[in-house]
Formats: sequence, structure tokens, C-alpha cells
Amino acid sequence: MDPYKYRPSSAFNSPFMTTNSGAPIWNNNNSLTVGTRGPILLEDYHLVEKLANFDRERIPERVVHARGASAKGFFEVTHDITHLTCADFLRSPGVQTPVIVRFSTVIHERGSPETLRDPRGFAVKFYTREGNFDMVGNNFPVFFIRDGMKFPDMVHALKPNPKSHIQENWRILDFFSHHPESLHMFTFLFDDIGIPQDYRHMEGSGVNTYTLINKAGKVNYVKFHWKPTCGVKSLLEDEAVKIGGTNHSHATQDLYDSIAAGNYPEWKLFIQTMDPDIEDRFDFDPVDVTKTWPEDIIPLQPVGRLVLNKNIDNFFAENEQLAFCPSLVVPGVHYSDDKLLQTRIFSYSDTQRHRLGPNYLQLPANAPKTAHHNNHHEGFMNFMHRDEEVNYFPSRYDLTRHAETYPIPPVVLTGKRDKVCIAKENNFKQPGDRYRSFTPERQERFVKRWVDALSDPRLTHEIRSIWVSYWNQADKSLGQKLASRLNVRPMM
Repeated sequence: MDPYKYRPSSAFNSPFMTTNSGAPIWNNNNSLTVGTRGPILLEDYHLVEKLANFDRERIPERVVHARGASAKGFFEVTHDITHLTCADFLRSPGVQTPVIVRFSTVIHERGSPETLRDPRGFAVKFYTREGNFDMVGNNFPVFFIRDGMKFPDMVHALKPNPKSHIQENWRILDFFSHHPESLHMFTFLFDDIGIPQDYRHMEGSGVNTYTLINKAGKVNYVKFHWKPTCGVKSLLEDEAVKIGGTNHSHATQDLYDSIAAGNYPEWKLFIQTMDPDIEDRFDFDPVDVTKTWPEDIIPLQPVGRLVLNKNIDNFFAENEQLAFCPSLVVPGVHYSDDKLLQTRIFSYSDTQRHRLGPNYLQLPANAPKTAHHNNHHEGFMNFMHRDEEVNYFPSRYDLTRHAETYPIPPVVLTGKRDKVCIAKENNFKQPGDRYRSFTPERQERFVKRWVDALSDPRLTHEIRSIWVSYWNQADKSLGQKLASRLNVRPMM
């Protein structure tokens, strides 16, 4: 018998119950006792193992993006962009790459309703021939903050009150009153699209600015955008209350049922690219995650299509243990100086090591589908079979070599060490432009949501006035409407 052939898998299930070590279980109903009614014996190993495993079934839920659903499928290149990148999975039209995608809410807990007003995560893991590429984004193209230094405080403010465990507007609006950069994100969150109808009918965005590098070493900034072929649909408040009161997993069920019925969700991938040599021409910083790039100046370019045609086999293995990290890139794709991205490079991998263990990339959902080799070994829950005698590099007994070189951004970095904000904040222009693009009815719903939020009895007059001032700087009419209905005057 080959001891490595039958690795733990439901495909090799025994016809009878066994312990974890494979010993047959002849009674899975009754504990081993002294006599019929006597005390239970500690030597009942099966009972101890069964309870010990049950006690440890739950792993720490994600701090953010705890509530989610996953599906599998493929990404197919439809347009040639080899002039922009040497990434192998984008090498030519028609190339397909297997993927797994996870959608999620951001702030709320693992069992929370999927109808709450909240950003939605949109994370895609590409199993490429050069390793895994994780495109970890949201359904909005911008974010609340531009520097990861603020991320823990932001999440604390958005999460429930640590005393009452209730999410409260006064805490959220107090924190963000110190950060006018958040206005642009709030034009998305408090808009109608703040509650997607389901995961199939929402857009996705890479959010952060990355870079693409071609074979010649030419670098371009890039932003990624997913557009659903079935269109964008959202829920208004009364619809969300009705659906959420009936089924708190409506979006997960919709995704699962649609794929099971052969109605495969599909998105088109578009990119925007910018030559770093022209970044100073704009009145904003192109790597500022609170800004979008104007599509009339930097148009969307089609790249490919994403099709989800297979449901996951096991929710725990392929959703709860599924781990995404923006640090996972492939040759031809690299990071930028986006401050939020720079912190995510560390933070996501760090949280997965805490949540799943140091060998989380050996779990089937996270492991690359291509050959891989390094000298990282041992540690908690390492289940890779290895028979090498040499676990160091280099060695004359092991012919493992360096891979062929590939281009990375060649920019020379200069500057003094400092903790400063970016030069071009420009916090109010894009939020005002977006608000003015709404229809009058949509504007009225936006105003009402803000009046409701700012009417929290624990909010101080000062905080209300600050918010009215911010929105007044974004759009005079919006500021006047809020000031009138809240009976406050702007602070500035």
C-alpha cells in the first residue's frame, strides 16, 4: 500500500466510521461506561477525540470580510495587452486561467444579514502558471482612508461599540469627522448602490493602484474594474428590510442557486492605465486610494471575462479557509506607492498566518496549481510530503536554481524619512462631482440617509456642523439642504 496515495479526502471515505487514525468505530452512539449507568471512562478514546475535534471546529473569523460566499470558474483573456504587461496569464486572447472568487460584506460578523448597508468585498484568486495572483478589492472604486496607519482605528469605529456590542452612527461619524478624505467613499456607501441586490449584480474594483510592467521594462500605473454582464442592481431600504427579514443569506443562496441552474455569473475586466511620467498633470495624486481616475481622460480598456461556473465543494475548506493577500502578484504585475496598498501587503498575509497558521498557503484552496519549491518547512500543520536532504540554498548537491529574471519597476527612490500627508489631498471635488451626477430623486435619498445618520442623539452639535461643512465644500446645495433639515450651520 502506498502510504501517500490515500491522503485525507472524502474521495477515499471508508464504508464504516473510523477514528482520525483510521481505526474502525463499532459504536458511535454510546459512551464507554462502567456498567450500564456508571461513570464514563477516560479510556474511551473515540469519545475524547470526537469532543476535542468538535470543541476546535471554529477558527477565528476574519476581522473584516467575515461574512462571505465563494464560487469557482475561469478567467479568459479577450484582448491583447502584452504591450502593457509580461504577465503569463495575460499572454494572448483565448488563454484561460482557473479562479476562485469570494464575495463578502466588510464590517459585519460571520452570521450577519447580507442586506446591511456596507461595502462588499470582491476578491479573485487567479491560479496562474507563474503562481497565484490575488486581486483583492471591493464593489466601490475608492476607500475611506488613504493611509493604512488609520486602518485599525477606522475598523474599530465601524465595528460595534465595545461596551454594548451595537454598531452606532455617532462612533462612525465622530471618527470620520477627522478625515474629510472619506467623503468620496460615503458618496458610494450612502448612495443607492450601498446595498447591492446580490453578488451577481454588483461591480468590482481592485481599488488600489498597481503597476503593469512589459517585457521591455516599461511601467504603467493600472486600476482594475469588473463590470457585471447582467447589470448593476441594488436594494432600497424597504426592500432590504423585507428580504433580510425573510432570508439573511439571500446573496449566498442567489449565487449558489444561479450556478447550480447553469445561469453562470459573468463579469468583464477593464483596466485604466497611466504613464507615471504624466501623474503631475492631475489635481489629485493617482495613487491616492480615495480618488478615481476620470474615464473621459483615462478610458476603460477591455481585457477579459470572468465566468463562475462551479459551486464550491465545501464551505469551510473553500470559503472560511480561503485566504487572499494583495501581496500575491506575478511577474508583469507589481505594487505602487499607494500608501494603503503598502500596508495591505504586510497586513493581509499577517492576519492569515494568525487565523489559519503559518502554512496557510498549503491548504488546497490557497496552494498554487503549479510546481513550486522553497526551503520554508515544518511549523504548525505542515502537511507537505518532502524527502529532500538539502533544505538550504545554494547547494552543489541540489541543482535547484534561480528562476529567470523578470522586470520590476526601475524607479529610483529619493527623499528624507518623514510622516506626512500627500501634497494633493483635494478631498471635496470628486465627492461633489459624483453627487451632482445623481438624478434629483437619487440626491434626495442620499440627503435623507445623511439626515438620518446625523440625527443620532449622541452626536454633538460640533460634529454635525463639521459634516455639514464638509458636504457644503463638496456641493453648496447639498450643504444647504443638510444645514436646513438639521438646523445647524457649517463650521467653516
